[in-house]
Amino acid sequence: MLGRMTAGVLAVALFVGMPARAANAPAPTAAERFEKLPPEQKEALRAKLREFKAMSPDEQARVRANLQRWRQLPPEERERLRSNLRDFRKLSPQERQAVREQVRELRGLTPERRAELRGRMRAYLKEHPERREQMLENMRRWRRMSQEQRQEARERLRERRRDK
Repeated sequence: MLGRMTAGVLAVALFVGMPARAANAPAPTAAERFEKLPPEQKEALRAKLREFKAMSPDEQARVRANLQRWRQLPPEERERLRSNLRDFRKLSPQERQAVREQVRELRGLTPERRAELRGRMRAYLKEHPERREQMLENMRRWRRMSQEQRQEARERLRERRRDK
């Protein structure tokens, strides 16, 4: 959903647009929230702001549009995305790269096919939460396979489906 936008730029955008926590208190301004941060966090946000300003106007517009979409998401969807990001950050660099490659492959599919696959996976995991770890291990094995091994596995799977 967020494309190439870095998590840091998103952090700046979210920080600036973050609502106040207290219902009765007036919402602190972005400047007030910024002043309360420790120096290292202030510098990190400044660096991300410089990164954002260095983007082309088109890229900045894309980031702003993504932020607008983010703000319109229901809270449970935002939490799901945050959870996914936390899980992604726990992966090894090799696993992250493999995920990025899989995402590139998925982008090549039609929107209908992607939606179908996404729905099937969510339904499966909802029905079988105990199989999540097995699925993750299978995904790790798949990533370690060569293209030839993957093709052989696909063919075996097709044969099994035909035999059913």
